Amino acid sequence: MKKSAICIALVAVTLTGCNSSGKKAQARFDQAKTLFEQKEYSAAKSQLDSIRALYPKEIKVLKAGLTLMRQIEMKEAERNIAFCDSLLPIKQEEMKELQKGFVFEKDSVYDEIGRYVSKLQTIERNIQRCYVRSGVDETGEMYLASVYFGGKPINHTGIKLSTPNDLFVETPSIPYDGGLNYRFKDMGNITEVVTYKGENCKDAADFIYNNQNERIKVEYTGGKPYILYLADSEKKAIAATYNLAIVLNDINKMTKEKDKSIKKIAYLKSKLEKEE
Repeated sequence: MKKSAICIALVAVTLTGCNSSGKKAQARFDQAKTLFEQKEYSAAKSQLDSIRALYPKEIKVLKAGLTLMRQIEMKEAERNIAFCDSLLPIKQEEMKELQKGFVFEKDSVYDEIGRYVSKLQTIERNIQRCYVRSGVDETGEMYLASVYFGGKPINHTGIKLSTPNDLFVETPSIPYDGGLNYRFKDMGNITEVVTYKGENCKDAADFIYNNQNERIKVEYTGGKPYILYLADSEKKAIAATYNLAIVLNDINKMTKEKDKSIKKIAYLKSKLEKEE
């Protein structure tokens, strides 16, 4: 009799514990649903995550939670699309205005992505001179290029920029590879072009943009020493490229985010339809 009483007591305790666990899980689900209706999506997802962590055996509540989680993610995706739709036209207008100072270059055979170059810095207008040119591709990735022209090579691999008040920045070294760092000889003269793209360009571009009113010295590094000073027209062109890069990058990110959200909604809809 004693053993039977103990077994009955254990079963009762177990059932009470399960019932209590189920109630607590359901309470959290109800709270998540309320938060969802209030458009507090992050808080609602946090509640659903806690159910999975604390009550992994409450299958019925977990299934309901999965459905609710998908509904939340759909609403978040719809909100992302609405946000992108509201900002994209503004950014596109900014882009059109900024593009007026640029030419678009794209080789239909070799280039998958075109690039914008300031009208002040087209190659045709800067033949046989040393300068720092800039450009930005359609995705918003900016680049700077240090161009050297002279009778003898200096074999440079980078540049150091500085101002009279001792502020300075250096690009990473780009070893000669015939691509980002290439050289050629023509009519007895040497041309060297070293290109700094993306992260390799960021610090130098920031420096020029933030010091447009200063006299900026450019030291070619990694080879024989060579120094020039950025002309006002070059600083103006680089600053304009910097602004265009920001807008193009914003447009690229928002376009990708919108496409991603559209695909996510389609996926979630198919899952929810199967659950009905």
